Order: sequence, then structure tokens, then C-alpha cells
Amino acid sequence: MAYVINDECIACGACAGECPAECISEKDGKYVIDADACLDCGSCASVCPVGAPQAE
Repeated sequence: MAYVINDECIACGACAGECPAECISEKDGKYVIDADACLDCGSCASVCPVGAPQAE
């Protein structure tokens, strides 16, 4: 099960910097997680100030 970034994302980039799999990227002003590469570790969710990354 991977994480997904919901519409609450404020595009701060904190999650991308924290991801050990480097599977979070910015696209068209929003951050997205590559579900195939996600380790389901929750690091992104732990640093997000608005709780945008959620377990799918």
C-alpha cells in the first residue's frame, strides 16, 4: 500500500526532501508520489504541515 498526496497539499516540498525512496516529485504545481516506488514508510506524512500524504 502506497501513500498519496491529497488536495490539501500546499506544495511546500517538505515531503520530497524527507522521502528515502525519492519517489515524490512536483508536477504542475502539485506534488505526487510514485506508488510503485513508495516504501510505505510514512516519512512524508510525518513532516507534512497540513497532513496531505495519506496511506492509500
